[in-house]
Amino acid sequence: MLSKKIEDALNEQINAELYSAYLYLAMAAYFGSVNLHGFAHWMKCQTKEEYDHAMKMFDFLNQCGNRVVLKNVSEPPVAWDSPLAVFEAIYKHEQAVTARIGILLNLAVTEKEHAAANFLQWFVKEQVEEEASAADIVQKLKMTADSTTGQLFIDSELGKRAASG
Repeated sequence: MLSKKIEDALNEQINAELYSAYLYLAMAAYFGSVNLHGFAHWMKCQTKEEYDHAMKMFDFLNQCGNRVVLKNVSEPPVAWDSPLAVFEAIYKHEQAVTARIGILLNLAVTEKEHAAANFLQWFVKEQVEEEASAADIVQKLKMTADSTTGQLFIDSELGKRAASG
């Protein structure tokens, strides 16, 4: 069984991961409303990935004999000014998630919760990928900022993303 501090922190992170899923789903809805279906598809794939992250933590807490406590998920924004604004928000959001994972890992080390520290290493690696992916798309959108054709090409490319799991 994990310490109460780790249990509470992981429950908070489950909520944060579910918020991330909800945020990406709101972004999918936004992109669908402006007929950028490739962007919407990418967001739906990301929604599932974030939900899967929450479930990894959910299952880990259960395996350790701890209690999962679900809380309300905050309402995400519903509109953005542009695809670039969306991905800049994503990049900033993923940086905040990375910081949260770092705090969780530090807590696990401080609490001498080796199983939790080992478990969280997967999320550390995952966040490197999440930030890199968002930064890459931000840069591509900046390069095509004045090109409708360029943005439609990016929409087409993002529509090719394979769903995880």
